[in-house]
Amino acid sequence: MTDSISRRVMLSGLAGVCGAVFAGCSRLDDKAPFKQLLDVSDGLTLRAQRLLLTNRPLVREFSLSQLSATFPVNGTGMPPGDDYKRIVDSEFRDWKLKIHGLVNRPIALTLAQLQVLPARTQITMHNCDEGWSAIGQWTGVPMAHVLALAGLRPDARYVVFHCLDKINIDGNYYYESLDLFDALHPQTILAYGMNGKPLPVGHGAPLRLRVELQIGYKNAKYVDRIEVVDRLASIGKGRGGWWEDFDNAVWYAGQ
Repeated sequence: MTDSISRRVMLSGLAGVCGAVFAGCSRLDDKAPFKQLLDVSDGLTLRAQRLLLTNRPLVREFSLSQLSATFPVNGTGMPPGDDYKRIVDSEFRDWKLKIHGLVNRPIALTLAQLQVLPARTQITMHNCDEGWSAIGQWTGVPMAHVLALAGLRPDARYVVFHCLDKINIDGNYYYESLDLFDALHPQTILAYGMNGKPLPVGHGAPLRLRVELQIGYKNAKYVDRIEVVDRLASIGKGRGGWWEDFDNAVWYAGQ
């Protein structure tokens, strides 16, 4: 865990045109003016990427022959606790994805209901912030379709993913967030299938986020609840995700 944390710190320090100045200064980012400059770096990276991605291009997709022979299980391989074990034992029949917050129609969808919605299958490369990559095939419902079912309110700005994965380090459940730009991208899906089979537990069953415009830790596993908000200040410590709060990882991890 120490090595993975240090890599995330380095990525945070290297983000954008300003971040390179602070490579190797991982703990200085908690102090002004360093933290302010890192926040500016993150913002510059976000704005630059948004400018380049105005026309919403798709990331590269691969062929079945290019699937990786192995796709590492990163992070939690099995969420602890009896609650998750029960839903696994029931083959997720009793589980529902809840969508709430700044939506017109809060909804709860079973896995079976998600599986009959319009689906997308894509073969993409997962780039982990720990330095490895792998190509996998993902099948799921586009995030845009789920949000359309719930109906976004005019003040909606961010989509927060609350997960079943409790982290031993601090006892909190994993969480991540996207802005609507990335959430509504055609390749952002809630995946329930991997490599032509049901999504394995180690890779986030029953449902995981695939946001192909961003790197590893943004692709939350074990998604259980989606909350639409107008700001991230009330989520965790206000930085928008577990790694962002725990280790000052950059919120916008675009690639």
